Amino acid sequence: MLAAASVGFAADIPATLQVPNGEKPVLRAHASGWQIYVCGTEADGKPKWTLKGPDADLKDAKGDIIGHHSAGPTWKYKDGSEVTGKAVAHLDSPDPGSIPWLLLTATGHSGTGTFASVTSIQRLHTQGGQPPAATECDASKPGHEARSRYTADYYFYAAAK
Repeated sequence: MLAAASVGFAADIPATLQVPNGEKPVLRAHASGWQIYVCGTEADGKPKWTLKGPDADLKDAKGDIIGHHSAGPTWKYKDGSEVTGKAVAHLDSPDPGSIPWLLLTATGHSGTGTFASVTSIQRLHTQGGQPPAATECDASKPGHEARSRYTADYYFYAAAK
């Protein structure tokens, strides 16, 4: 396990997004990429953008690519290990044009390595990623995809040993 300071963990984590007691930081990664949305309809027939998933590179503090973030949501580390999660808490970003900050809990793993023991993930410091304007999704574009550029910091935790 790495000490929080050694992986650059944030000091500004809101209480609603804190990981459970007994978890220690494993890795911090900066994501840069896209949130992908699909044009569909709501129950009342109105057009609506729905999140398909992210497509982002994970980078270390030096800017080197160390993994990938994709639909699931899933994070794959360069050692081949993967973790899939589901959101258990969210908080609107301080930047109104950005996607929410999240706390996710691990729901699945594959491979051995860094992400094999991850239990919680935080998405913080988001920039961008909101869906396009509702007017860009209409009945003439069902299934149309749109990409919205975003960045975020992801913090990965595992049970303390």
